[in-house]
Amino acid sequence: MDVLAEALRVSSARGAVGVVLKAGGTWGLWLDPYPGAALHVVSRGTMWLQVPGGKPLEVQAGDAVLLPPGTAHGIASGSGTTMGPCDRKATVQALTDGSALHLGSRPAQTEVLVLRYEQDPEVSTPVLTSFVRPMHVTSRENAQLRKTVELLTAELAQPQFGTTAAVNSIVDLLLIQFVRVWLARHSETRSGSWLGAMRDPVVRDALVCVHARPEHPWTTESLAVATAVSRTTLSRHFRSALGQPPGAYVTRWRIDLASVRLRDTDEPVESISGAVGYASPHAFSRAFRRARGMPPGEYRSRLRK
Repeated sequence: MDVLAEALRVSSARGAVGVVLKAGGTWGLWLDPYPGAALHVVSRGTMWLQVPGGKPLEVQAGDAVLLPPGTAHGIASGSGTTMGPCDRKATVQALTDGSALHLGSRPAQTEVLVLRYEQDPEVSTPVLTSFVRPMHVTSRENAQLRKTVELLTAELAQPQFGTTAAVNSIVDLLLIQFVRVWLARHSETRSGSWLGAMRDPVVRDALVCVHARPEHPWTTESLAVATAVSRTTLSRHFRSALGQPPGAYVTRWRIDLASVRLRDTDEPVESISGAVGYASPHAFSRAFRRARGMPPGEYRSRLRK
């Protein structure tokens, strides 16, 4: 089972094109923190990225940079350029009709695709938050990324039937490619983040079991048997990689699954409780209340108001 694909599916970690920037001359734009992750793809020219407390970063054509959720940052034509606030009226117009947002003077020498990624707030599995600092990938470093950027740029340049669906799929592909680059760069990292935990074969094998069969009555002992390690070894690896015991992760994932189903379906609570691994609705309600601060029925009602 592809654990990453399943986590992204359940968490609805999906991307969308925010706006296309076309800039010329001297220009600078400061962007306030955004709840989701932000991705800037330079399709032509060069831009400079500035994050508070960091050194200016040059991002060239074919490069892309992913910023963690909630990162305030600025983009500009030069490393020392003054950056002003975003023109909200022009931005709203561009988001509404799909037109480009023009900065500086014309003609434009730089084009930037500003993308955004969001994760379902009801799901706590931290895929996007594994990226704790800006991540810059160059076209020279990753040929697949360069080809994907070219495909996205071409699709946006000549919109036609199915363009929206195509663009959304390409944006999602970009996220997968960033995950692959992150894993390659952090080949020895086995703790500190959800993605890092995937580097630990003991933890990864256990997560494959949990994600493939969340309804199974998993215990630390049964997971240890399924992954052919001792209970002590499994617990030690989980605490090192994820900062929690196996049972806590199992509960967390089950509650995430249940939260989405409570919100998005009309399934009875009794059916959901069994589908996510609880022997009785009472046991499920007790666990759900501990995790979300309210019983399942109240949680469903609040989300649907």
